[in-house]
Amino acid sequence: MRVAEIDPADHLAFLESRPAASFLQTPAWGRVKAEWRRESVGFLEQGPDGGERLVGVALVLYRQLPKVRRYLAYVPEGPVLDDWDRDLRSVLPPLAAHLKGRGAFAVRIGPPVVLSRWDAKQVKEGVADEAVRRLHDMAPSERSAEGARVVSQLTELGWRAQVAEGGFAAGQPQYVFQVPLTRADGTPRTEDEVLKGMNQLWRRNIKKADKLGVEVACTSGVAETLEALADFHQLYVHTAERDHFTPRPLSYFRTMVEALAGEGEALGQDDRLRIWTARHEGDLVASTISVRVGTHAWYSYGASSTEKRDVRGSNAIQWAMIRDALAHGAHVYDLRGITDTLDADDSHVGLIQFKVGTGGEAVELAGEWDLPLNPLLYKAFDLYMGRR
Repeated sequence: MRVAEIDPADHLAFLESRPAASFLQTPAWGRVKAEWRRESVGFLEQGPDGGERLVGVALVLYRQLPKVRRYLAYVPEGPVLDDWDRDLRSVLPPLAAHLKGRGAFAVRIGPPVVLSRWDAKQVKEGVADEAVRRLHDMAPSERSAEGARVVSQLTELGWRAQVAEGGFAAGQPQYVFQVPLTRADGTPRTEDEVLKGMNQLWRRNIKKADKLGVEVACTSGVAETLEALADFHQLYVHTAERDHFTPRPLSYFRTMVEALAGEGEALGQDDRLRIWTARHEGDLVASTISVRVGTHAWYSYGASSTEKRDVRGSNAIQWAMIRDALAHGAHVYDLRGITDTLDADDSHVGLIQFKVGTGGEAVELAGEWDLPLNPLLYKAFDLYMGRR
């Protein structure tokens, strides 16, 4: 195996040849994270004939340490391999060697493999049970042998799991909530099947929004999405003030639209990134951003008004996004991060309670792993991040 820099066009072509990949591994995402240096790298495997074939890619983001020309090399939700069921000793050491040659003092990766799943019924029962405080207080409905093997190999190779309380971390979440859009045999679920899988409150709220005349619309392409951005951002800032989080600036979302929607437009895809709006009698009551790469669709950002919450615009917009994901052949609708708490007294439990109404499942991923290449610099970096 040889790891080397590749052309972003070859990187994108490999992603398009796969059923799905994280949007954080697209060349476009490197343009979004402008404060990081970016590089597309390829995993080139030598065949019996002596020729090489591309068997994996990674978007690497380099964050420089203050005052020294050394970098944390970050591969968010990657790398993307043709098959994670391979000996990682043939994959990760060549990656580490390449990145060390680029000045990295440490490497951080987020293998896109599942460890465990808990279905909606289990999660609901866990919240109601005072003896259950975390997801792992219950046996999962599914354990992944592939995930266990990947974790075992990472540990053997000297990688360190980045454990954060509740599953929230400086990087990407280890726990997410997903709605499967295919049956056990891989065939697509119908809209009726997905709707019937939701709890009674979600179904009632979707019906109520429709009865009250909530209108949901979405953008298509770069120009139209940029036009909708100001309204989304104004509502997003309002949501941030109400819910006490720091909002991203409008310029960040403009870059995100130009990069991701632009990448999709070049591929002839109108839904790589979309802005969705839910309006009631002309008033904007909810707005979201969705992303799709192959068969994986994400709810990426959301905002809602404090007024007119009773018209259930948030439920209506989620249902429209799920229907759109189904129409485009997605296998998964991903509502992104949750914590692992099921404690009814925990302030974070509302997050999973809202998402569990969709009838999906809580999913534990392999999480993020670090490989120190310069132990002294890595320790200094670790202490710096701990203080932050």
